Amino acid sequence: MKLLRLYDFLPSGNGYKIRLLLTQLGMPFERIELNILKGETRTPEFLSKNPNGKIPVLEIEPGKYLAESNAILVYLSEGTEFLPYDRFLRAQVLQWLCFEQYSLQPFIAKSRFWISILGKTEEYSEAINQNREPGYAALNLMDKHLTSHTFFVGERYTIADIALFAYTHVADQGGFDLTQFPAIQAWIERVKAQSRYISITQA
Repeated sequence: MKLLRLYDFLPSGNGYKIRLLLTQLGMPFERIELNILKGETRTPEFLSKNPNGKIPVLEIEPGKYLAESNAILVYLSEGTEFLPYDRFLRAQVLQWLCFEQYSLQPFIAKSRFWISILGKTEEYSEAINQNREPGYAALNLMDKHLTSHTFFVGERYTIADIALFAYTHVADQGGFDLTQFPAIQAWIERVKAQSRYISITQA
């Protein structure tokens, strides 16, 4: 396989998902940092790679690009221990990937972005307050699931865990209190104990 290139923004949970999986798979890659705060994903050059103007983007080979973090996770995990072969378990992984995109990320990730990356808590206070209830609802659902499961699917570590972990473990940076979710806290420690784990701040 040709050397993969990951177009990334270090603080991004979506980019972190890909860095974590690639590292745990032992797949070498070149990381290209793009500062979204400076409009570096809105240039004609980058838009030719992803017309949606967002990171992460994985360059699989010259001129062949894949966007959307969870689609990239599925692509990279195909045929590995990170994506179950069983049809039902695989569908459950996809179910959690959809949950992450629609029920968790819009509330946790956006609040974190406004508070900890932009540093504009007061300016976005109304939106942050609106995100609180649905964000906590998602965390509560996850916590209930984890009270009787070691990991999210099939009692083993999969890309479902990677996708959900990315923004959940830094939810406090978006103003969410994780101390009320003991099952999530225990799961976070299990994820951190996985082989070849890297933190979100590691390039």
